[in-house]
Amino acid sequence: MQPTRITLKDIARETGVDVSTVSRSLSGSYGIHTETRERVLAIAAQLNYRSNRVARGPAVKTHSIALIVNDIRNPFFADVARGAEDAAFAANSDLVLCNSDLNAEKQMHYIRSLIDKRVDGILMNSVGTLDRAQQEFLSLSGVPVVLLNRAKSQSNFSSVIPDNTTGGFLAGAYLVELGHRHIVHLSGPQDYPNLRERARGFLKATAGHSAVMPSFVHGNQTFAGGYEMMRATLQRDVSITAVFAGNDIIAFGAVRAIIEAGMRVPEDVSIIGFDNVDMASVIHPPLTTIHQPKYEIGCNAVEMLLAAAEHKGPPLAEHRVLPVELIERSSCAPPRTSAV
Repeated sequence: MQPTRITLKDIARETGVDVSTVSRSLSGSYGIHTETRERVLAIAAQLNYRSNRVARGPAVKTHSIALIVNDIRNPFFADVARGAEDAAFAANSDLVLCNSDLNAEKQMHYIRSLIDKRVDGILMNSVGTLDRAQQEFLSLSGVPVVLLNRAKSQSNFSSVIPDNTTGGFLAGAYLVELGHRHIVHLSGPQDYPNLRERARGFLKATAGHSAVMPSFVHGNQTFAGGYEMMRATLQRDVSITAVFAGNDIIAFGAVRAIIEAGMRVPEDVSIIGFDNVDMASVIHPPLTTIHQPKYEIGCNAVEMLLAAAEHKGPPLAEHRVLPVELIERSSCAPPRTSAV
């Protein structure tokens, strides 16, 4: 005997709301009270509800997957997208690209639209802005998800990330070994997982040195954000001799602010980035940075996603952490005078 499939009416009966409210709660639509949405999602999970998309099974396979990133203009995402596209093409699948701009409403619009279009899976960089109810909705949709910015301990979705903590440690240790004591870490939003792990590694590298005085500045993880953070830092504290930027784009903005302040890199201020985008090797001076395997992240994510799409049983979360390495160029040097 086939098991009875749970319907929207079943969930409505259990929650005490109408079918329309259940449907809007499960689809992540706005205008539903948070408590109502969470109650509907909880009951749906308890009843093991799956959307019509899941119930239809392999017949709805579209050979298309989606990649949601913050901003494709960032060269880091261009490399990730290229790796994902190549892997998807090799598997006879198409890649759909969406920019969320770190906007939760825009991101949720894309998620709902992609699920309606029956994509076989979603690669997502900015899922950190989703609230619990939205993540429940994504789980109930039955669409496999691979995250590009969340560690295993932070989510039940599959993930592929660089070793951010080790990368932050390598950057901090490198600057300390050069003799820097007044170091500032320029980063993005504090709730952004990848950047938070880089900061954690940096702090670990500097914590064992009592003479080192690290400071942290948070802003936008863009060229303009790096420029503004560095400009404000130099106006406040001219004793800074080194900078660890949370990504290369922040570093590029910081270099501009340093030059505009009449200072030189690395003679007055050393700077190290994170990503190793192509431009890092051609700017002046060439940027010392932490290399992460961007292309390989895209390839791995698609490989995991397609495997999850073929899996017949309950979804299984897989987590991969890819290695990073320090790339030494010309943007770092010992400080003119070392603090004691």
